[in-house]
Amino acid sequence: MKVLVTGGTGVVGRSVVRALHDHGHLVRILTRHGGRDEKWWPSGVEGWAGDVANEESVRGSGNGCDVLVHAAAISSEDPPEHTFQAVNIEGTRYMTLEAERAGIKKVIYLSSLGADRGTTPYHKSKCVAEDVVEAFSRDWLVLRPGAVYGPGDEHVSVILWAVRTLPIVPTIGDGNQKFQPIWHEDLAKAVVLCAERDDVRRRVLELAGPDLTSQNDLMARLRVVTGRPAPQAPLPQALANWGMRALDALGIAAPIGESQIGMLADGNVIAPGVPNALTDVFGIAPTRLDDGLRRLALDQPEQLPNEGVGALTRRSFWIDIRGGRYDADGLFEYVLTHFAALMPPLIEVRPDLAAPARLAEGVTITFDLPVRGQVQVRVREAADRRLSLLTISGHPIAGGVRFLVDPHDDAIRFEIQVYERPATMADQILMRAGGEWLQRESWRALLRNVASAAGGAASDVQQREEVVEGHDAEVVEEWAATLSAQPPRHPPALDH
Repeated sequence: MKVLVTGGTGVVGRSVVRALHDHGHLVRILTRHGGRDEKWWPSGVEGWAGDVANEESVRGSGNGCDVLVHAAAISSEDPPEHTFQAVNIEGTRYMTLEAERAGIKKVIYLSSLGADRGTTPYHKSKCVAEDVVEAFSRDWLVLRPGAVYGPGDEHVSVILWAVRTLPIVPTIGDGNQKFQPIWHEDLAKAVVLCAERDDVRRRVLELAGPDLTSQNDLMARLRVVTGRPAPQAPLPQALANWGMRALDALGIAAPIGESQIGMLADGNVIAPGVPNALTDVFGIAPTRLDDGLRRLALDQPEQLPNEGVGALTRRSFWIDIRGGRYDADGLFEYVLTHFAALMPPLIEVRPDLAAPARLAEGVTITFDLPVRGQVQVRVREAADRRLSLLTISGHPIAGGVRFLVDPHDDAIRFEIQVYERPATMADQILMRAGGEWLQRESWRALLRNVASAAGGAASDVQQREEVVEGHDAEVVEEWAATLSAQPPRHPPALDH
């Protein structure tokens, strides 16, 4: 089966594409980036350059496809281009017309729980789009999922960020509006079954996780997951609106926006007596909220160098060790197995979310930083005396860190290379106000700790800093993107 997926680069779409691919289906992703990102996708996944809000650009995207999964939508407007009318309504109309023209057999539309009774412009647009899909001449399904949460989502992940990093987490409204979130992979499983099963057709299905929650309840659960107290403080709506605009100007996501409050007030739960299709139709064992939150805490997306602001900087720190107890391979292995202990006392590796005894590819490491709170990095390479880490959403920098262990003349050189941009304008200000000093001193302390553990005689710590531009910047960005998308054993080389 070949499936056309819109919104395939979003939280829901990525999971749907992955689940379809795992089930052996061919996938075509309609995205404005087109085939540019195809090299990051597995075999059997292809791209089509198009925008659902542009009818001409989507024409032909359905050729040869059996099923359309329409997940592309916006939850807030950015006029004049990104409006509910243009994207959620007209975009659905254009994709449904393309499915008619191409002879697609089934259209699966991802709506929203509460769309039929919602009063917000978002919910109203989803309700109109449902009517468009239900006019499709062949099979169709409308899925109304609860708030979908997964790595990088715009609601639960943002609350997680706030609990991790803010000294006080603002609560807008009373924080008690109930909603029923669904783990992104559970929804993806249901979508695959919708595509595969012929007995599920021409129905509107509501899907949600097993737990009712609220903003207050979520924050309490996330305080347990992260180990941070993160006290809450209510904010008047007028002051909150001003604060959200200020955060937006600095590139920082607010924990919850005005439109989300409206959607929660509409009732983002399955009403009593209405079946939950996740369990009742598809027989999927749902992910409990606490389990999902623990996974979410370790699975946030990475922040690549091209996603930051300002100039790309390379900072290098190194030390030469002579006559120590380890050769280059032995020293690298020691670093992998003692990484947490080698970090300076100023930076605490979280015991509840810390890496296992030996660092390995895919491991997420959580640190407590002074003032900033918790930040994370992910191991993307741990071989050939190269340890490469990429920063994760919420970190003050967007970039990567490499630890290199190499013979150098008659010594062993341990080197740290940092490739970074500030993650947001606010982080740029904070880095200049003291973050850069803390970073430099932390890396220097780590080098001295490694030298002490190795024994022998060590040189003074050396360092170099430079701005990376042009082709060199493209090489760094390609290196990080390759590691992030599909970690190879031998990623593209970087000059020392």
